[in-house]
Amino acid sequence: MQRLRRLRASGALRELAAETEANVKKLVYPVFVRCGENVREEVPSMPGVYRYSVDRLKEVADAVFEAGIAGVMLFGIPEEKDERGSGAWAKDGVVPRAVRFLKGYFAEKGRSFLLIADICLCEYTSHGHCGVLTGGCVDNDVSLPLHAKAALAAAEAGADMVAPSSMMDGVVGAVREALDGAGFSSLPVMGYSAKFASAFYGPFRDAAGSAPKSGDRKSYQMDVRNGREALRELAADEAEGADILMVKPALAFLDVVKAARERTLLPLAVYNVSGEYAMVKAAAQAGMLDEERAVSEIIASFFRAGADIVITYHALAYAGWRKQNG
Repeated sequence: MQRLRRLRASGALRELAAETEANVKKLVYPVFVRCGENVREEVPSMPGVYRYSVDRLKEVADAVFEAGIAGVMLFGIPEEKDERGSGAWAKDGVVPRAVRFLKGYFAEKGRSFLLIADICLCEYTSHGHCGVLTGGCVDNDVSLPLHAKAALAAAEAGADMVAPSSMMDGVVGAVREALDGAGFSSLPVMGYSAKFASAFYGPFRDAAGSAPKSGDRKSYQMDVRNGREALRELAADEAEGADILMVKPALAFLDVVKAARERTLLPLAVYNVSGEYAMVKAAAQAGMLDEERAVSEIIASFFRAGADIVITYHALAYAGWRKQNG
């Protein structure tokens, strides 16, 4: 008789037979950076997640480094916004300043630390959309050079990777061409390749102040019902020169992650987004589930589906639990 339980009989046997290993070194921690000085403020809708001023970034960066997490992805919250989102490519903008600060800080310590710059306009535009509006609609082609300028500003500041997240058609190609033309041909690009128009982004928009003032993003982010279209988007980013592809959100789209893994040889990232984080925190705080076990299960599911990289707000807590449990 087949007895599949034999290899579940003890912790040692379960470890030996485990098919999936969630590696802390494959995690990336998202960090919100805002203007001001001596600021560390908790995001109300995301318990345990904070907005930092540039001068306070070393606190979270040290924690991420000591935890063994790969690095951070930086999201900027500017002091002023305008119709074109010019703060996104300002050389003295909040993300370039954050990159320069952290690069200098870790250079003094003789440490290597991965800094990924999210590239988008939504945090910087007065209307909250990811591109320039023309006649009330997001103008794809007019927006592309602005994303390219934002990527160049991050590259010149010393970012190790840029991640265009707007879902403009051709944005990866525009960023790649601009980087290559400016001497940054070795800088990798992570495409937000299959980014769905999801309800799970709500807390992020609270954290970054990036909710659209009118309308929604369904004309450029993907319809949540479409899986085959996601594979077309992933293929397009690969053809345009992306070095890493991404599926976002992660938890509700594991079927897309699995299908993507079967079709590409590129590294595949997933973004465990703010709403996915917040619902686990809320349930745990209400005593409805064991947070450590739930998060561990969720992160394992991403790697089991085929992800190589997981961007998650749980990264610090998860790494702490792993260390504590040996």
